Amino acid sequence: MPFIPHTDTDVKEMLAAIGAPAIDSLFDEIPASLRIQSLAGIPEALTEMEVNRLMQSRAQRDGRPLNFIGAGAYEHHIPAAVWAIVTRGEFYSAYTPYQAEASQGTLQLLYEYQTMMASLTGMQVSNASLYDGASALAEACLMAVRANRKSKSARILVPTTVNPTYLEVSRAIAEGQQLTFETVAYTPGTGTTAASAFNAYSGQDITAVVIQHPNFFGLLEDVDAITDWAHANGALVIAVVNPMSLAILKPPGEWGAKGVDVVVGDGQPFGVPLSSGGPNFGFMTTRMEHVRQMPGRIIGRTVDLDGKPGFTLTLQAREQHIRRSKATSNICTNQGLLVTAGTIYMSLLGASGLEQVASTCQRRTSELVAALTKVKGVKLAFAGPRFHEAVLQLDRKVSDVIEALASRGIIGGFDLSRRYPELGNALLVCATETRTDEDIAAYAKALAEVLK
Repeated sequence: MPFIPHTDTDVKEMLAAIGAPAIDSLFDEIPASLRIQSLAGIPEALTEMEVNRLMQSRAQRDGRPLNFIGAGAYEHHIPAAVWAIVTRGEFYSAYTPYQAEASQGTLQLLYEYQTMMASLTGMQVSNASLYDGASALAEACLMAVRANRKSKSARILVPTTVNPTYLEVSRAIAEGQQLTFETVAYTPGTGTTAASAFNAYSGQDITAVVIQHPNFFGLLEDVDAITDWAHANGALVIAVVNPMSLAILKPPGEWGAKGVDVVVGDGQPFGVPLSSGGPNFGFMTTRMEHVRQMPGRIIGRTVDLDGKPGFTLTLQAREQHIRRSKATSNICTNQGLLVTAGTIYMSLLGASGLEQVASTCQRRTSELVAALTKVKGVKLAFAGPRFHEAVLQLDRKVSDVIEALASRGIIGGFDLSRRYPELGNALLVCATETRTDEDIAAYAKALAEVLK
């Protein structure tokens, strides 16, 4: 925010203009018994220079570790132009574009975002974003119940290779609305979910099937067979995808004979930096036949009375805009600023740039796996095709190894032991285009020292 220097005179004039004797009188509705008179332990105020020095010293404590963890949030290079444009006042401070005549720039950007996401996922329509990938999955499951009118069960089949946090969030949001989530086990030898694993549900009333591809282990699922099984059994298909992978993998709209029904995921890989777990933005695309059941809002393109093109909010299906009983969602927060970053990121890289980044990620992970599996006590858990993550099995407790690597300036990966105890001492590692040959060599050297 810009610094606005209000002098004592400025403050007095503003208070006089509104008829308030003092600033405290603006809060007189708060009972005196609830007010804090002082803040014990708060030090004296610092100057701007002192605050800057304090924050720099605190930041230096974190260091600049090499990052090899993914598990749903990924470190990618973000061109400087992305946030230079995002933080321009026109975008940075803009609110929801309810006033179309005053918000054409924001509306056009969101329209372009929707077009890009629909194209990337191979679907017909996109909304203007959701809160994050996890809640987007919950919204998709609720949407499937509304859209699949032939199904009365509200049963959702979810492979255990779906991001476990996504499943937890979906249960927290949707189970209170009588949805039932039933997990389908993966094949231990492959780390993927066999299409035959769904045969036990054949002929039953299943509302939707969720497929994550690449899955939480970074492996590629048999999406064509699972999609076709779901449709043959009257279920809708919800795809959970890493948008970066779609630059080199077949889009969900082309899975199986008919393609999936809803696609969701987290847009964080597109121009959003890692920052203590957030913020993120969720995306959702679907078929036109389901558009009325889609949460969030949709930006449309039209022409005015003079025939000039213009943009406006076309569909607004949350409780702020229509009767609560008709709303498709009341949590479908739009992450406009982060969507702006994602749109600019996609625009700058283009199709060939995204493909180059995705291919480099895949290659770097293969190089990482090759280097780490040469270390004694490390082996690859699953040998199938993958994107930019892989599961390694160690000969000792993973949490101890991660702690030892951290002391050497390396974030070694995600400990799968708690989420997937059947895998034993399993470590999920990730490499994106930001990792170099030297980074990978440094990780391998440090891991060899830790396991020696």
